Amino acid sequence: MILFELVPFEALRVIWWLLLGVLLIGFALTDGFDMGVGALLPFAGKTDTERRVIINTVGPVWEGNQVWFILGGGAIFAAWPPLYAVSFSGFYLAMFLILVALILRPVAFKYRSKREGERWRRNWDWALFIGGALPALLFGVAVGNVLLGVPFHLTPDLMPIYDGGLFGKLFGLLRPFALLCGVVSLAMLVMHGAGWLVLKTDGAVQARARDFGQKAALVVLVGYALAGLWLAFGISGYAFVTEPPHDGPSNPLLSEVTRSASWFAAYGERPWIAIAPVLGFVGTFMARRALVGGEVSPLLWSKLGIFGMISSVGLVMFPFILPSYLDPNSSLTVWDASSSHMTLFVMLVAGVIFLPIILAYTAWVYRVLWGKVTADAVEDPHSHSY
Repeated sequence: MILFELVPFEALRVIWWLLLGVLLIGFALTDGFDMGVGALLPFAGKTDTERRVIINTVGPVWEGNQVWFILGGGAIFAAWPPLYAVSFSGFYLAMFLILVALILRPVAFKYRSKREGERWRRNWDWALFIGGALPALLFGVAVGNVLLGVPFHLTPDLMPIYDGGLFGKLFGLLRPFALLCGVVSLAMLVMHGAGWLVLKTDGAVQARARDFGQKAALVVLVGYALAGLWLAFGISGYAFVTEPPHDGPSNPLLSEVTRSASWFAAYGERPWIAIAPVLGFVGTFMARRALVGGEVSPLLWSKLGIFGMISSVGLVMFPFILPSYLDPNSSLTVWDASSSHMTLFVMLVAGVIFLPIILAYTAWVYRVLWGKVTADAVEDPHSHSY
């Protein structure tokens, strides 16, 4: 028997759906607090020294945290090629803005302290704000559009055609529900960033981070609840009329899909998935309480809340990955949008080898860099701080 046949094709598809979720959640949990800290920078730091303290809480780790973003993009490209083709072309302008914002961040880190001028440093501080707030907002907008459905269809030879038009690839994404998801995403990462600042700073910066974090957590709780009600009663979901074979060829046109009453029908079919939104609410509520006092717990609770909220989207949509509202039959699902059996197996072997190494190295880095960043440390002329 050929080695890759030891793991069924159906199982590999589900495994890679789970791994994609792990990579995306890993990105939100790690680089998410970097973006949240950037969004808080102009407000939590009032003096140049305070802002340097804030910057240096994430300065040593942000590059490593972005590995999860790269891994997520690579996993989409290799494991789900149609998803990569449709999403990266359909969301092209939005992705371009995200990449520009993410590029601003390392440039701002490197150049901010090259000159002492107040205007110079203030401009780079706002660049760091854009580098944190804009991706956090647009990632949420993208998730909202995935739940609503995307305007694409597949030709008979499976070529994806995005019908949104050039400006539709940006402004067409700014639908009310998607914007609400963007606000929830931004507030969620601001809350997460506040939890990180509470852990890594003290004094006035920590106090301001607690204040902004509590407000952001309240926005998350209200926004997530509103999004759930909207999704339950105002947005149609998707369902199979004819389900494709789970180990069949990757051809979405072999199945028949229709619009359903609501995505929430998934809770009736799989009641256990309700644990995800419960974790989202509990984690966020407890993070808000912990931001009143305590240092480590706000970050841990916010991680739980983020895990629950992101998981709730994937679980309620399963097995759909990217639905099409123009042609539901072109919708991409776990069962008909993956790479080949052998490709998924080879990638799984590589993942089993290298993912633990990445996790071990990341844990070691955080252990070495554990501790608070102080004003004395960043002002020390012999330090290597930003």
